Amino acid sequence: MRVTWIDMADRPAHHLHGQAVEITGWPTRIDPEDSNAPQAITEEPACCGGCVPVDPSRFIMLATDLPAQLEAAPLCVSGILRRRDEDGSWYWEIQPTSIRPAIANESVIAPGFTRRGMLAAGLAAGLASWIPAAISQAAPSLADIDAAREWLTGHTTMDLHSHGGAVTTSRSGNRTRPFVPLADPMRSGRMAVICLAVVADRIATRVEERRIRAVREPEPGELYAYIHDAFTRLHELVQNQQLGIVTDAESLLAANASTPAVIVSSEGADFLEGKIERVDEAFERWQMRCLQLTHYRVNELGDIQTEPAVHDGLTDFGAAVIQRCNRLGIVVDVAHGTYDLAKRAATVSDKPLILSHTALNPQPSRYSRTINPDHARLIAATGGVIGIWPPASSFPTLTALAEGMARMVDVVGVDHVGLGTDMLGLISPAILNSYEQLPDLAAALLAHGFGKDETLKLLGGNLQRVFLACLP
Repeated sequence: MRVTWIDMADRPAHHLHGQAVEITGWPTRIDPEDSNAPQAITEEPACCGGCVPVDPSRFIMLATDLPAQLEAAPLCVSGILRRRDEDGSWYWEIQPTSIRPAIANESVIAPGFTRRGMLAAGLAAGLASWIPAAISQAAPSLADIDAAREWLTGHTTMDLHSHGGAVTTSRSGNRTRPFVPLADPMRSGRMAVICLAVVADRIATRVEERRIRAVREPEPGELYAYIHDAFTRLHELVQNQQLGIVTDAESLLAANASTPAVIVSSEGADFLEGKIERVDEAFERWQMRCLQLTHYRVNELGDIQTEPAVHDGLTDFGAAVIQRCNRLGIVVDVAHGTYDLAKRAATVSDKPLILSHTALNPQPSRYSRTINPDHARLIAATGGVIGIWPPASSFPTLTALAEGMARMVDVVGVDHVGLGTDMLGLISPAILNSYEQLPDLAAALLAHGFGKDETLKLLGGNLQRVFLACLP
């Protein structure tokens, strides 16, 4: 019996329990840091490893492990569906008799993949409506990629959000693990500037209840001490890789692919612990020029997409932080924040906002990290930029990623879209996992129909404009 995710939500459990069913979904591992953790399929791609929906009608646990080659694309799973009750809650589980690649778009991205076939298979409309659309262009040739690399040289390409070089510290604060190459891939791929982010709430989060969330309340001063270690490691990486640091408009304009630079960023403002003077300290001591207000923990600044709302959006303290950032010359990033948070942020800020890493979704499910068109238009209305990220579960090829960027352009215009790779921050597989691939993406954007000037906007020009409007 073919079922959809709408059926899973609407049909009484006793009608489906014990039935032989077939359903299409996206694979994810419950704990992405544990290769032996159980796997599930979900109604829509997980924003990152470990983000499984809370609603039990939106995911199905697998009673077997997937082959590695099937972990990054939609699957059609057949088997016996059973409801499992455990500790006062319940979930669906399927014992697969068949697992095969599903259909993702009209052009072939893997053997047997066509969009027409996927829709014919009866996939729920909410998922099918934002699967990467049909792309008629073939993958760019090596000559196209080499040509893109050549004309990218000398232009300011930028990444809205990165953890490149393995900058992120462990949850224990260990700074001894080795860095990985960052400057050389940036030079090779013609990436001039990246917003290099530490993670402010890492020591307080874990994968729990099938998604990344805060699991304890930090001790007073604990997050502040942790961010010192995190920023110290970032500066050690910069020195190790001989990278520049963007602190003002002059240094931003001087950065290029032969002398790449970073913008010191924090993913989450949790280290402030309610003390606004720490914004000034991060600006002066650590040269921070980009601050993401929230991450995976509901903090003093506002609500997050992946947890129930507590503050009805942005708090008064969050508003004061935005105003302080505007005054100092720090770009404000509202990624991970709720739509309500973004709405108030847009009224408070007198500078453009960015939303550094996400994707367009006409109807995001509860706790999804994607955004709907109204959310996107709100950011664009500030003069800001939305970064499209590259999870392979959402965009299985660079051509599909180019199409994902094009769909956002259709909503907000070419002046308000950029690239937010979340480099080494996406625990699930990424289709763009090295800056050496930037010319490949540039060639894919050109093949999609963007002109060279438009492509340069998407790959850095738009973000450069925002930073020039904010930096001292």
